[in-house]
Amino acid sequence: MSDRSPYWERIKPLANRAQRDSECFEPPEEPPNEEEALEYLREGVGPAISVYVEGRTGGERAPFTDVELSLLEQSLNSWLSLYAQCYGVQLDADFSIREAATVLVDTRNVVDTAQVLTHVPERAKRRPE
Repeated sequence: MSDRSPYWERIKPLANRAQRDSECFEPPEEPPNEEEALEYLREGVGPAISVYVEGRTGGERAPFTDVELSLLEQSLNSWLSLYAQCYGVQLDADFSIREAATVLVDTRNVVDTAQVLTHVPERAKRRPE
């Protein structure tokens, strides 16, 4: 369809997965559940940001529709909220996909990106070496 970007076929499955993940999520009885948190980052947050970065930096700038950007942001925020809940933290994530992409480009690591955005887990106070 002409009202969708070439990335629609990657965005829609991500949005579906984020919705399923949210519907099926059960908070850990004894947080943190770092393995599950990492899965949300690797299988959700990372790919969502990747679609956006590719669309904005690869050759021609992708004409994402408002719906596509909204789905990317909703998915990103769902996964970041689930990530935080894996650490026992309730978070109503509300980050733009652009903001997340900027942090990822700076940190070059999806785990660091999630920590910078959500502040979960809290960074341990470092002792002087």
